[in-house]
Amino acid sequence: MSDSDSSKADRNGSLRPARAEKRRAAIMNAMGGHRQNTSISPQAKIESLAVLSFLDEFSDELEGALDIVAPNAHLRMALHLLQGHFDARTVTPTSLIGASRVPYATATRRLREMIEAGLIEQRPRTKSGKTFSLHPSDALLVRWMQLSGRLRRLAEGRFGGLPAAQETQDYYFGGSYTAAQSIPPLRVCTEPLKAPGGLQVLVHGDPTFMVMDNLKRQFEQVIGVEIRQRAFSIDRLREEALRNAERDQSRYDIIAVDLPWIGEFAERGVLTPLDRVMEVARLDPADFHTAGWAAAHWDGRAYGVPAQTTPELLFYRRDLFAEAGLEPPATTDALLRAAKALNQPRRGRHGIAWNAARGTALGHTVLMTFADFGQPILDLPEIAGGFGADGLARGGYRATIDTEAGREAAEFLLELLKYSPPNILSMSWFERIRPYAAGTVAMAYGYTLLAPYFELDEGSPAHGETGYLPHPAGRGARQIAPVGGYLLGIPANLAPERIPAAVEALAVFTSPEAQKLFVQHGGRTNPRYSVGADPEVRRASSIFEAVDAMSWRDELQFWPRPPVPEIGGVIQICGEEFHDMLRGTVTPREALREAQRRADALIRKDRDK
Repeated sequence: MSDSDSSKADRNGSLRPARAEKRRAAIMNAMGGHRQNTSISPQAKIESLAVLSFLDEFSDELEGALDIVAPNAHLRMALHLLQGHFDARTVTPTSLIGASRVPYATATRRLREMIEAGLIEQRPRTKSGKTFSLHPSDALLVRWMQLSGRLRRLAEGRFGGLPAAQETQDYYFGGSYTAAQSIPPLRVCTEPLKAPGGLQVLVHGDPTFMVMDNLKRQFEQVIGVEIRQRAFSIDRLREEALRNAERDQSRYDIIAVDLPWIGEFAERGVLTPLDRVMEVARLDPADFHTAGWAAAHWDGRAYGVPAQTTPELLFYRRDLFAEAGLEPPATTDALLRAAKALNQPRRGRHGIAWNAARGTALGHTVLMTFADFGQPILDLPEIAGGFGADGLARGGYRATIDTEAGREAAEFLLELLKYSPPNILSMSWFERIRPYAAGTVAMAYGYTLLAPYFELDEGSPAHGETGYLPHPAGRGARQIAPVGGYLLGIPANLAPERIPAAVEALAVFTSPEAQKLFVQHGGRTNPRYSVGADPEVRRASSIFEAVDAMSWRDELQFWPRPPVPEIGGVIQICGEEFHDMLRGTVTPREALREAQRRADALIRKDRDK
C-alpha cells in the first residue's frame, strides 16, 4: 500500500483508537494468541509449514461445498503473504488484495486492519517511498508457527495425521518442520539494505557457497538488494583478497576468509575487527562451535563470523568394512591395515584417497598428519585437550617440522601412498572425493562440505553407506578432527557508508536461519550448535550428529593449522618438500630437514620486517 493509499484510507474510514485496538486483539487472537515480543529465538518451536497448503486447499473445499460460506479475507491474505515469503516472491498490496477473494473495498479494509494489528510490515520499494512490498512481521511468523503446530496436533488426534499436508514437498519448507526446536525460516529486513550497485561478495568456489549462490533470489528478498557473488579457488581467493586490500576502496562488502589466514589478514589490515563496526554479542557467539569461533580471533579480537565450520574427517564405506570384517579405524596403524585389505586394484578399487597434489593441497595434509601424530607444526604450548593458539599474536614461535613425530608422520604418508590411486600425487580438494563417490576408493580424507558429492547422489555406491570418523591417531595421540572452513569478514578499506549494510548482511548470512537453509539445499557444513540440533537438519545427514558429538568430545581443533601470518608460506613449503619425498626424489629425513630450514627462514624474515 502506498503512502497516498494509506492517507486516503485514513480519511475515508480510519478506525477510532478503541475500535482499532479491539480489531487488533481480535485478529491476534484468531492467529493464536495475544501479541508477543516480535523477536524469534533461533531455537523457536514451530510445526509443519506444510499446513499452509492444507489450509489453502481446505478453504477452497469449504467455500466450494457451501455457497453460504464467504472467503475469509484475513486468512486468505495471511496464507498468500506467508507463501510469498517462503518462496522469496515479492508481494504487493495489489497481489494481496487479489488473493483475498473479496471485493476490493473490503479487501483494502482487511489489509489495513492487518497492518494496524502488526501482522504485516511494509518495506519501501523505491527511494521515493511511495510504493511498498509487503512482508509477514515477526509477530505473524510466531503466530503462524504456533497455529500450525496446534492444527497438526489436532488433526493427528482426530484423524491420525494430515496426509495431504505430509505429501506437500515444497522446495523450501516441506513437511518436516514438525518436530520441536526447529529453527524458523528467514525473515526479511524491515528496510532494504543501502548498498548502491548491490552487495558485492567474494567467496570460495565450494559446494556450500555455491548453495548460497543458488539461493541468491531468496537472500535478495530478505535483504532487499541485489547480491553479486564472485567465487575463486582457494589460492586465487587469497590473492584477490590481498589485492583488494591494496585498493583505495574495497570492491567487496564481504569476503570469505580461510581460517588459517586470520593472523595474516589481521596483521596486514585486510579485515576490520568486528567490534569496531558492530555489537558482537548480537551474533550469539556461544552458539558457534567452540573451535570455529576461536579460530575467528587474532590477538583477542574477532575478525570474522564462521560461515562454514567443516572439519576434515575420514569417510569410510561401512558396507565394505562389514564385508571385510573390519572395525572403523581409530589409529593410523589400523587405518593402514584397512587400506591394505580394501586395496584391490584389479577389481578397480583402491584403499584410500587424500590431498596429495603439490603445494597448498599436500601442505594441508602434512600439517594435519603432524597433528594426527600429536604434534603441531609450530611449538605451541600444550594445554588440556590439545595445544594453545591464543597467544600467537605476541610472536616468539618457531616451526617444529624436523622432529621424531615429523619422521613418523612422513613415513605414514609413504605407507599410505601404497594403497592410493595411481594419480594420487595430483589429487587435491575435489579430486580425492570424486573417486570415493564413484566407488573406486574405500576411504577418503575429506571436509564435510564435500559430502554432497555422494550424499545427494543416489547412484553413488557411497550413498547411505558412509561412516564419519575423526582422524585416526598415531604415537598414542588422541583423535581429533582438524577444523577447516571459512569466515565472512568485512574489508578494512570498505567505504564507511557501506559498512552498515555489510554488517546487516553478515548477520543474515551467518544466522541459524540461513545456515539451516543451506543444509536444506544440500550444504553439509554447520558452524552453530543450534543448527546441528535442529531435527530437520539431523534428518538431512548423519554427518551433523557425528560432528556435534566430536565437538562435545572436544575433538574439533583448529590448532593443526595455526593462523599465524606465515602459515600460508609454511603450508606451501611442506607441500613442496613432502611432494618431492612422495615422488621418491628425496628421503624423509631430507624432506624434513629442508622444510625446517625454509620455514625457519620464512618466520625469521617476517620477524625482521
